[in-house]
Amino acid sequence: MIRITRTLSIDESEIQEQFIRASGPGGQNVNKVATAVQLRFDAGRSPSLPQDVRARLAALAGRRMTEDGVLIIEARRFRTQGRNREDALARLTDLIRRAAEAPKPRHKTKPTLASRQRRLEAKQRRGDTKKLRRTVPGREG
Repeated sequence: MIRITRTLSIDESEIQEQFIRASGPGGQNVNKVATAVQLRFDAGRSPSLPQDVRARLAALAGRRMTEDGVLIIEARRFRTQGRNREDALARLTDLIRRAAEAPKPRHKTKPTLASRQRRLEAKQRRGDTKKLRRTVPGREG
């Protein structure tokens, strides 16, 4: 079991790993050894995730989640399979941990009396400034 929060954990059998060849610099090593890891987690069908966490995870994941609800994380930062595997798991747990946090509800507030007065005074000053820019009637030139 991979522990995400105190109340949320996912089973390791829900995660599939596939090792692929990484792109980019690395010389012969990058051409021979499959060190990059592609981690797949089926969030859409996972019994470990509550529905609200699943919805927030889909929003946070963006393009990393397929239409079927499969979250794909690729890690190719390091030269070894083990470090890339740890990196992918850490990124997955961090993403799920952020999705598990419920957003704070927003409470409606009203502007204070002083802020309304300041706003009206600023509008009055602006209007007075614009009044001074007008042409005087009967005087053209």
